[in-house]
Amino acid sequence: MNTDFIEALHEIESTKGISKDILLEAIEAALISGYKRNFNTAQNVRVDINRQTGLIKVYARKTVTEEVLDPRLDISIEAARQINALYQEGDIVEIEVTPRDFGRIAAQTAKQVVTQRIREAERGLIYNAFIEKEEDIVTGIVQRQDTRSIFIDLGKVEAVLPLAELMPNEKFKHGDRVKAYITKVENTTKGPQIILSRTHPGLLKRLFELEVPEIFDGVVEIRSVAREAGFRSKIAVHSRNPEVDPVGSCVGPKGMRVQTIVSELRGEKIDIVSWSEQVDEYVANALSPSKVLEVNVFESEKMCRVIVPDYQLSLAIGIKGQNARLAAKLTGWKIDIKSETQAEQEYGRPKSSTGEMQQDSVSIE
Repeated sequence: MNTDFIEALHEIESTKGISKDILLEAIEAALISGYKRNFNTAQNVRVDINRQTGLIKVYARKTVTEEVLDPRLDISIEAARQINALYQEGDIVEIEVTPRDFGRIAAQTAKQVVTQRIREAERGLIYNAFIEKEEDIVTGIVQRQDTRSIFIDLGKVEAVLPLAELMPNEKFKHGDRVKAYITKVENTTKGPQIILSRTHPGLLKRLFELEVPEIFDGVVEIRSVAREAGFRSKIAVHSRNPEVDPVGSCVGPKGMRVQTIVSELRGEKIDIVSWSEQVDEYVANALSPSKVLEVNVFESEKMCRVIVPDYQLSLAIGIKGQNARLAAKLTGWKIDIKSETQAEQEYGRPKSSTGEMQQDSVSIE
């Protein structure tokens, strides 16, 4: 190795951000192993690389002793004092033992070490970049698929989208562009592993943040999300500005904002409801698109009894209980839904003459 090699390390330091001294120390450590392996020796050695010229020297390190038990590790005090009269018992003597053809081994070892360190540094940079994007949306291109996962090219790294994280009946082919939610970033021995999802509720939340400027700016906030991917979702929103309609902001002019999200989610139905501090009002909104007559709140049980018009009962419950289930997940309250007739029979509640509760929500299909 020579000055060109040192200059190359300087270049790597400036472009890759890997310290030249760290690289040289790693090369020296690797050369010690290479020396012992190639020259079949167990002696204690030190490798020194000149930081200016790149010149490499190998030194055998021997302990000064009265009685030499192992000539590979020990040197007599008489022999040591022939080198330097000041040596005392217990001192370490270094004797140059650089082999004639060690340059070839050194060059090969240095290349391997530098390549490995550059790869590790690049992996570290990629990991640091993507750990900051955990719980965020990324867009990539489908590369390949096996029996368990789809592999997505994100530019500097390949991410994994498990088939279990796809929406029902969702299929992708090579070259398709995919938006997905990063659920986990792990630093493995093979480099960063990025796990994606198309079913996570966070995907819906991030899509709204991308499409609705009022959410991005913090004027409108998303308070809760409940999702059964590929079928139906509910999202509760609240405005910090009383003059801004949170539901209308999410729907957008002529429904364009929410329709963009529906299209991205392959037609998934989305109910946008207004969040409220009043539990009865919030629960009523969450049961959209069903109309609600009355909500009775039982704080101790964290349960609400909801009464709906007879003709709205099936809509309130939803197919296989989906609407009620999502409303409960969205609000965090147990919800018991009764029709007006059932409420009259079970609780003696008279049929309503005041009409339905006012609800602030919209359902997009």
